[in-house]
Amino acid sequence: MAVTTYEESATNSPSVYSQYVRPSSHRYKNAKKGLPFNVMLVGPSGLGRRTFLNTLCERAIVIPDDGENAETTKLPEAMKIQHYTVDIEEDGMRILLNVIDTPGFGDSIDNSDNFKEIQDYLEYQFDEVLEEENRIKRNPKFRDGRVHALLYFITPTGHSLREIDIELMRRLGSRVNVIPIIGRADSMTVDELKKFKKRIMQDIDFYRIPVYMFPTVDDDDEETIEENNELRASLPFAVVGCEEVVEKDNRPVRARLYPWGAVEVDNEEHSDFDRLRYVLLNSHIGDLREITQNMLYENYRTEKLSLEDNDDEDKETSSQASSN
Repeated sequence: MAVTTYEESATNSPSVYSQYVRPSSHRYKNAKKGLPFNVMLVGPSGLGRRTFLNTLCERAIVIPDDGENAETTKLPEAMKIQHYTVDIEEDGMRILLNVIDTPGFGDSIDNSDNFKEIQDYLEYQFDEVLEEENRIKRNPKFRDGRVHALLYFITPTGHSLREIDIELMRRLGSRVNVIPIIGRADSMTVDELKKFKKRIMQDIDFYRIPVYMFPTVDDDDEETIEENNELRASLPFAVVGCEEVVEKDNRPVRARLYPWGAVEVDNEEHSDFDRLRYVLLNSHIGDLREITQNMLYENYRTEKLSLEDNDDEDKETSSQASSN
């Protein structure tokens, strides 16, 4: 098998690695200037977040460091928020993909500051939009930084959700579309993975964790309903990232090679990566953006304005009491 790298085989659209041809589903074909789409990656070190990013974009966006190696022991560092912007063309549509990574998350004994920092970041993006909406004269160059999807990487323990997983997703589910995924899924057998997925979804239901569940509405066509049901049944997505490309049957295939065989990243029998990429960059990009705007942001906006009104009333009451 010939092995090459992304730099030698990178392509923009459609993905040459996907083994399945699907019809285009996104709704923004006329976005000539590029459709902004913001994704945040959150999860403990060692789960391949950065390798996932390179795999998603089909090019070397960031070189994974030792922190991405599960076998490497490293002193805990404070969480950082890092941005990567990638211009992608997907099925004829230009996407301005902004990825927010969070290296250092979950590496400390007490991760409450991590939760607060991520929540503050999400709410700050809402506040920026709210401030812009209240301006008499809008800024034509304003950049909307609201996060449309948060991919939360779950450690493949084979048991159930950990406390940090439950707390993070419960806390942020009202501020962003949380999509749970299992990192380094090739560390588990097919049977182990199936059971682990079932336990995770049972925990999500039991703890009432608000994750993105691929909603269907009454006016959806049968094909959309069937697709959403299939995607919902795939949760959490079990993904494998890979930066090596091999030749198989005269076509490029991204695969992790092991003594016992190969795990093909884009083969849906081996990994859910191809499904997840299709969701993020094609079929559900419109839905994720609309939920962010019409539900998550509007709910936050209502909360914020209600608090401000209450503060004003309290100040007025206090002022009247002082004057009396």
